[in-house]
Amino acid sequence: MIEQQLVNPPAAGDAEADENRGHTSPAVPAPDLRSADRRDKPSRTDSLTAQLSTIVGGPVGDHALIGRTRFWTPLRVMLAFAVVFLALSWAGKAGCIQQTSDGAGGLTLDWNNGRQYVAMCYSDTVPLFGAEHLDEGAFPYKKQWTEIGADGRPDARYMEYPVLSGLYQYVASQLAFAWKQLPLPDALTVVVYFNIAVVGLALAWLVTVWASARLSGRRVWDAALVALSPLVLVHAFTNFDALATAFAATGLLAWARRRPVLAGVLLGLGGAAKLYPLLLLGPILVLCLRTENRQRLTGLRERLRDRGGIGHGLREYLADAQLSPLRSAGLTITAAAGSWLLVNLPIALPFSSGWREFFRLNTERHADPDSIYNVITSFTGWPGFDGTLTPSQPPTVLNLVSLALFAAACAVIAYIGLTAARRPRVAQLMFLVVAAFLLTNKVWSPQYSLWLVPLAVLALPHRRILLAWMTIDALVWFPRMYYYLGVDQKGVPEQWFTGTVILRDLAVIGLCALIVRQIYRPSEDVVRRDGTDDPVGGVLDRAADPLLPWLPSALRPHPTPLASAVAPVPAHR
Repeated sequence: MIEQQLVNPPAAGDAEADENRGHTSPAVPAPDLRSADRRDKPSRTDSLTAQLSTIVGGPVGDHALIGRTRFWTPLRVMLAFAVVFLALSWAGKAGCIQQTSDGAGGLTLDWNNGRQYVAMCYSDTVPLFGAEHLDEGAFPYKKQWTEIGADGRPDARYMEYPVLSGLYQYVASQLAFAWKQLPLPDALTVVVYFNIAVVGLALAWLVTVWASARLSGRRVWDAALVALSPLVLVHAFTNFDALATAFAATGLLAWARRRPVLAGVLLGLGGAAKLYPLLLLGPILVLCLRTENRQRLTGLRERLRDRGGIGHGLREYLADAQLSPLRSAGLTITAAAGSWLLVNLPIALPFSSGWREFFRLNTERHADPDSIYNVITSFTGWPGFDGTLTPSQPPTVLNLVSLALFAAACAVIAYIGLTAARRPRVAQLMFLVVAAFLLTNKVWSPQYSLWLVPLAVLALPHRRILLAWMTIDALVWFPRMYYYLGVDQKGVPEQWFTGTVILRDLAVIGLCALIVRQIYRPSEDVVRRDGTDDPVGGVLDRAADPLLPWLPSALRPHPTPLASAVAPVPAHR
């Protein structure tokens, strides 16, 4: 009766209505719009999550109101998951900060009998405290020391990390010294240093999770794999790469929110911590080149011809009120270069030798055990592109081959991005570029796999597939540790380790193949269902594609029936 009265209000003078008027609304209530019905519901759309959800009562109901929880929002749940996994990661490394007697009444780290490998707790953070002379309070890049190389010759050494990573280590060491001066629980300085460094790295990974969740759009639960990745358990604190992932993820978030200058600043800062955030600028440029239209470039040519030459014309073009794709890419790249220089110049100018150490070592180092080049050598005995080298000889040919292979891979990825019938999503091309860099590089340190985690979740949010790859990649750590232990100490032969490296590389190649398939068949892209275009796209999201492409015909998009299976998303009005 009440429901009928709400739908059909009674006529004036109705006695029954007058009697009940104090109990009903004077008009039909507005609909409740607080349910986030467009949000992806993994317990109903993903078979793996549906099976796991039976632990907590099964999939979400058909009539459930989504997004009404006041405190336990998806983001807070994922941050809580991340805290648990980060705590477990610290526990996994804690075996390497155990203390024991040094035989003279003092304490030292218990790394006896290869404990760091047997317990699989190794972290670069611990030995770098002494190796980089941070235990002396020395300022990175200024401090020089001499090491005797494998060839018996003395070698001048400096801090070997990019500027922000090196300064992070220095600040953590200074905080450790300050801790020792306070009436607080005491331990070896290196132990205090490790724990302080871990706190900052944990916060950086939480920022990565937060930004990934914001970038996921309606598929917010995809970011749960960033928080719950097996790679976090193993490598969150192996090195300092979480700093770079935080800058990269927040830089992408700024780009997605159409703030190109802030995006460039954050990516430039990430490049000052590790190289890979700068690689993300390439896909942005390629997709913006594709989206730029002929009319705007014709206008630029007219300004260059009629309005005072190159400088004045470019200023007018860049000052255009419309935030065009090409202008946005230019602002981002310029801001990235500026922020990178702003961080590096204060170190490079007064301490040029120390600043160049990172680049020198990366040029002179040989193929690491993790690289595909060493894998081939371990199974075939191949001496490498340069043949047999002494430790002091740089692998010149290997450097050129690695660079050429990466450049060729980037050219192929750019061609895919420019010619695919529908514009690829930003995250898809970014994953392909970073994966190509790791696969062709002569160094793939184990923690580098963290670079791929947020990009993989955004580019290919298939939970079973990603969890399988992350598990394979994380498990490479176990034969790696026992290979480093040595066969003479009951370790494993090199081929046991390099064999798992092959599996990891094949898994990453498989992810790349699936992403390329979805670029050419956007109907299979789960992100683009329900009319979504590109949550990470920023100015590219819902932009017309293509609108009078200015590229040569060989590099223009080629429509195909498969791509037309998903209707193009209309541009914003």
